[in-house]
Amino acid sequence: MVAKPLPVSRALLHPAAKPLLFLVCLLPFGWLVYGARTGGLGANPAEYLIRATGDWTLRLLCLTLAVTPLRQLSGWPALARFRRMLGLFVYFYAVLHLLSYSGFDMEFDLADIVKDIGKRPFILVGFSAWVLLTPLAATSFNRAIKTLGARRWQVLHRLVYGIAGLALLHFFWMRAGKNHFTEVAVYALIVGALLGWRVVWRWRQRRSRLRQASPG
Repeated sequence: MVAKPLPVSRALLHPAAKPLLFLVCLLPFGWLVYGARTGGLGANPAEYLIRATGDWTLRLLCLTLAVTPLRQLSGWPALARFRRMLGLFVYFYAVLHLLSYSGFDMEFDLADIVKDIGKRPFILVGFSAWVLLTPLAATSFNRAIKTLGARRWQVLHRLVYGIAGLALLHFFWMRAGKNHFTEVAVYALIVGALLGWRVVWRWRQRRSRLRQASPG
């Protein structure tokens, strides 16, 4: 007799789950578009858009990193099916963040953008994170996995850990100018916990394998 999946697992496997997640991830974008059209983005809409798109990039990055620990802790393997979509939305909001900066701050002047990247470390760090994120987004498809091979694909996508560190540093330097460190500390704790869990999990797996391999 085949065991029936638990209610949560059934919900995660439901055909509507992915479209629903897609719509949820688009809500911040829709809200920003609505705010821009109705004048609801405050006294400085350009700054609001730059910061909001950056904030949502970091939030979705945290959600993407949280998928594996949640799957391991909850015993719901179906959570893994949402990781790719969340990762692509990280890139989507990162592109919006870059476009907002390039358009509103630099008026799409490529020469000025290049100078600004070299002159301001926090811009350089943020741009570096976007550059590293690009190949991850470009290879987030089944054909790319087959072309690269599973092992090389996994090695490439471990860049996300470095990207998380660069994103935090970018966020820290951006907030440092106004001495706003509370949000930075919250995100640092979240990312630290998510990455720390991976270290602990791998250590436990290695220890378990050694115990199984040891005689007696």
